[in-house]
Amino acid sequence: MSMEESVKFKKSQDFIQSLEKGLNIIKAFSEETSTLTVSEAAKVTGYSRPTVRRFLLTLENLGYAESRNGIFSLTAYTLTLGYAYLSTQNIWNIAHPIMRNFVKQTGESSSIGVLEGTDVMYVARVPTKRIMTINLNVGSRLPANSTSMGHVLLAHLSEEELNKYLDYATFEDHTKNSITTKEGLLEELKRVRERGWASVDQQLEEGLRSVAAPIRNAEGKVIAAINCSTHAGRINKDKLLNEYLPLLLDTAEKISDSVKYSHN
Repeated sequence: MSMEESVKFKKSQDFIQSLEKGLNIIKAFSEETSTLTVSEAAKVTGYSRPTVRRFLLTLENLGYAESRNGIFSLTAYTLTLGYAYLSTQNIWNIAHPIMRNFVKQTGESSSIGVLEGTDVMYVARVPTKRIMTINLNVGSRLPANSTSMGHVLLAHLSEEELNKYLDYATFEDHTKNSITTKEGLLEELKRVRERGWASVDQQLEEGLRSVAAPIRNAEGKVIAAINCSTHAGRINKDKLLNEYLPLLLDTAEKISDSVKYSHN
């Protein structure tokens, strides 16, 4: 569903606001806010304290949350929500052995992401050493306009889809290399389309550079992107582009082929 369709749907009678609120309260918990009081959760979500309290108590009753002395945290049972998606998308399970081979060859982390709103959401990951201050796992989200996977995914949107994305996207100045204008992003996406891959050098975080390639389905449509993330102080741009990028392109092609065969 496009962002415009989503906005329209939220105004329809079919949209269940209580479900949206419950999910937003779950998403209020993060690595930085692993525990929350009712007041803290209300501040994060913008909902009233009585509303947040009822949802947290309901989540606790259902086994998704637990509390001690008025402080709530999520339980491991919430993982079933993510696994429900992963278990229906067996292509990411197919991709893991191919990703692990790439990581073994390069010694660098690799992830697969899909476009979710204005973010890239991680759906598969094979890490090595942690290179970012952000702790990335399956389900993590990063801004699409500041990441190599995001550039790949945005570059392969239709003109209509890209225009809708631009209507909602925000351009933050994460580093001095960040793309902070629509015009700058469109120029970069044009280059990505022409060469078939994306490269980002310290646009999201100082010291982080990465390359990404598209993953396609049987119809040739780009359904995801795979990246290779490196530390700028350890891997220079020449090595990343001349040694790692060809391996990544080959890895993306192998995963794409596996996706095609899995649907035959």
